Amino acid sequence: MNHSTTQAGSEKQHTVVIVGGGAAGISVAASIHKRDRDTDIAIVEPSTTHHYQPGWTMVGGGVFRPEVTAKPMAGVIPRFCSWYQDAVTAIEPEINRVRLADGSTIGYRVLILAPGLELNWGGIDGLEAALGSNGVTSNYRQGMASYTWEMVQKLKKGTALFSQPPMPIKCAGAPQKAMYLSSDYWQKNNCLSDINVQFHNAGAVLFGVADYVPALQRYVEKYGIATHFQSTLVAVNGTSRKATFRVTTSEWQSEDREVEFDMLHAVPPQRAPAFIRESVLANDGGWLDLADDTLCHKRFDNIFGLGDVSGTANAKTAAAVRKQAPVVAENVISTLRKAPMTAAYLGYGSCPLTVENGRIVLAEFGYNGVLQPSFPKWINDGTQATRAAWWLKAKQLPTLYWHVMLKGHEWMAAPARRSPH
Repeated sequence: MNHSTTQAGSEKQHTVVIVGGGAAGISVAASIHKRDRDTDIAIVEPSTTHHYQPGWTMVGGGVFRPEVTAKPMAGVIPRFCSWYQDAVTAIEPEINRVRLADGSTIGYRVLILAPGLELNWGGIDGLEAALGSNGVTSNYRQGMASYTWEMVQKLKKGTALFSQPPMPIKCAGAPQKAMYLSSDYWQKNNCLSDINVQFHNAGAVLFGVADYVPALQRYVEKYGIATHFQSTLVAVNGTSRKATFRVTTSEWQSEDREVEFDMLHAVPPQRAPAFIRESVLANDGGWLDLADDTLCHKRFDNIFGLGDVSGTANAKTAAAVRKQAPVVAENVISTLRKAPMTAAYLGYGSCPLTVENGRIVLAEFGYNGVLQPSFPKWINDGTQATRAAWWLKAKQLPTLYWHVMLKGHEWMAAPARRSPH
């Protein structure tokens, strides 16, 4: 199979076309190939670098070096795939065609959409211009986690703000992880008592799955963090070091409140890429309209999706992709063979909440917040902070990501079963 970029203007055809070369796209390609080595697979991905994004929080907390979170895309895209190093501008599902930025098109029998999501930096007035100076940072910004760690080490007193936008976002725990790791550092360096740490969450609760809230609340209290719910970051003035939050009051009215800061870790609102959200493929919220169990599109039966672009109700995490990829792989092959789809995804997602350097609350849950623990309680009780979960996150998961998940080795990821119909 050709592993090179294609020339502009060329017309190509492939059995399976995958849009996106991130965790979801690479994993599902490997899982399909594992099941049928003769399947003709193409991946469309413009980037030259593949990022291990779950590692960015650890960089921001001084745990990982930045270089361990990235590899050249050419070394990650499987050799058995044709690689189109271009961006997608449109999907034409009625005629089974993908349109690329260079003007060329690719035809497909089955399409898998895994382009990730878009960080809408412009959704917060002044934020993008402020990033990287005056204490304004974000671990969600490629390459900026190092600045987060720099600011954490420099801050000895003052006000540190951490924001979380409205859901859905990728890794819903990441805004809190940055806050806990920072607070742990300040506490261990005897300056936490001189720092006013505030968590401004657009949501109404600390975490969306109630079982994990008590453990997190204990750390909020341990660090003396002031929590502000239904408080959405809407503007940043980096020069004057002021952040504006739109707050829902007790009378369900909203008002804007300005808060001065010495450090601001901001997380932008997030949305599906334009070629999805502005197309017939989107649901009412602008996300890819998929069946919750089969991950097949609700209107086009030869289109599947997985990863952050999905409109399903699971948490948007790499761990969700680990469970989704085998389901999509099996159901794609069934579709190509005109057989019933029997693989099902139950909404699994995992969020390793780094509450201190050395301990993690490992949240594992599926649709409707149903707990889906992977390990027996004697190894890891997900409702408590444990060293075992830290060991998994810090020592094992990067290796499992690069050498297991992206290679199609489906560790603890067997699909659930549904009745064929």
